[in-house]
Amino acid sequence: MEVSSSFVREMVCLNCKEKFTTTKIRSRYVRVVKHESDFKPIYQDLSAYPILYNAAVCPHCGFAFTDDFSPYFADGVKDEIKESITSRWNSRSFGEERTIEEAIEAYKLAYISASIKKEKSLTIAGITLRIAWLYNDLKDVESEMRFKKIARDLYTQSYTEGDYVGTQMSETRVIYLMAELSHQIGDNEGAVRNFSRVIERQRTSIEPKLIEMAKERWQEIREQNQQEKVRAD
Repeated sequence: MEVSSSFVREMVCLNCKEKFTTTKIRSRYVRVVKHESDFKPIYQDLSAYPILYNAAVCPHCGFAFTDDFSPYFADGVKDEIKESITSRWNSRSFGEERTIEEAIEAYKLAYISASIKKEKSLTIAGITLRIAWLYNDLKDVESEMRFKKIARDLYTQSYTEGDYVGTQMSETRVIYLMAELSHQIGDNEGAVRNFSRVIERQRTSIEPKLIEMAKERWQEIREQNQQEKVRAD
């Protein structure tokens, strides 16, 4: 008997504490072929596409969250969630297999939930970057770039606040994403500045691959700027 690549996991809503189910992908079916320059994973089998299922949506209250959310709620936050999300929520389930469009909707609910709850900028940046990746799958360039700019700004905020400390994201990786996303949205000045910051860490960083990626990107932008200058002359 063939085992399905997906399975159903029981969840407990962080907000209302009600139980619900959501779909997940079995890790043994996940085959990453490569990563893009912004770390977007490219999978061998799109039927086992775990990014579609990172955000769980509570069908009872509409609160959506990822595994990166903190269980802590500050005073008044649940009241704000009730007013801004639950009062407008038409109960529906995101627990079955999802299309890319449904996954985007789930992530957008998580983005709103995280913003109201005041999750770490790093956590919210990860949500918006995944929304951008999914828009990339749909070839919706305008929406992709819009969410990449939001992600870039949130990674910058995370770097400034230092809220990445104690997570799996290193400082070097945060700065690299600030640079790469700046490059992708056309902010070459910001890209060069932050790629240079990454390169400056080459003697102390334990991520040599990131240093090399930053050097390659920095050189690409430099050559591009020189070519544009020649054309302008």
